[in-house]
Amino acid sequence: MNGKLPVFIIKNIIRIILLVICVSIITFMLMKMSPVDPLQQNIGQAALGGMSEEQIAKLQEYWGVNKEPAEQFLSWAGDFLKGDMGTSLLYRQPVGEVVAVKFGNSLFIMIAAWIISGVMGFFLGIISGMNRGKFIDKLIRGYCLVISSTPAFWLALLFLMIFGVWLGWFPIGLSVPIGVEAGGVTFLDRLYHAFLPALTLSFLGVSNVALHTREKTIDIMESDYILFAKMRGEKGFSLFSRHVFRNALLPAIILHFAVISEIFGGSILIEQVFSYPGMGQAVVAAGLGSDLPLLMAITVISSVIVFAGNLTADIIVSIIDPRIRKGRI
Repeated sequence: MNGKLPVFIIKNIIRIILLVICVSIITFMLMKMSPVDPLQQNIGQAALGGMSEEQIAKLQEYWGVNKEPAEQFLSWAGDFLKGDMGTSLLYRQPVGEVVAVKFGNSLFIMIAAWIISGVMGFFLGIISGMNRGKFIDKLIRGYCLVISSTPAFWLALLFLMIFGVWLGWFPIGLSVPIGVEAGGVTFLDRLYHAFLPALTLSFLGVSNVALHTREKTIDIMESDYILFAKMRGEKGFSLFSRHVFRNALLPAIILHFAVISEIFGGSILIEQVFSYPGMGQAVVAAGLGSDLPLLMAITVISSVIVFAGNLTADIIVSIIDPRIRKGRI
């Protein structure tokens, strides 16, 4: 393996670390600038009015509102580096346990959505590009343009009404059946409840991959080697498998790993619509409830996953095409 690859990976890991530090600082600053008072939001103004000053002081110490912002951030960062994410102020549990449960719920729908959107987008883009100007090309482009301009929550509401309410094919919310104990929930139950959110989320990432792959396929179809292949009588699947597939795959891989951030962002709205208790719903609850430890942990973990996805794409592409690596280091 080329000796430059480890250097390439190390430089990108350092870049990821710096980006995560910047993201955590910005998130902390935004939380401190928020007008939401964590005591009033989670305890209530009426309850605070009936408390003594000593009780209020203890609550302020618990919620960390009586410390200087810099002291708070450095204390949190030091504990986080030691593996201690703190205690969730809303769930009254260690943040690590809360994140593990929420992330476990979201993991399936995010992975399924990412795979489905990538495969669908790639092949729709190939079909559209190889049939430029035909009816199927116009149909796919129209679909992609409509989906790309459709808000995630609106699409989730539409799917919920059609498949959950009108047709009754899928449950209208939650990740497990109502009234069933945790020990009685099967994998098929979780799969059944996660299918519709995953399907909705997958539609969000299709358009970018499809449109980008379409343009790349059009460039490939206009190249000299494709014209030469056509002159030899190649067409259809033979033309796709021998000439189009590999040349269109690399750009699609790079773009699709970047779609991970869209999957995370879309999951926040979709999990709210489907009342799905995952990372997205936890982010909203932590933000509205000023649960700083939980929000900071989710932000850092999400950032690492997104940046690691981009790094993975760079590594895969640089292994397949070393010229890209040489141009970046």
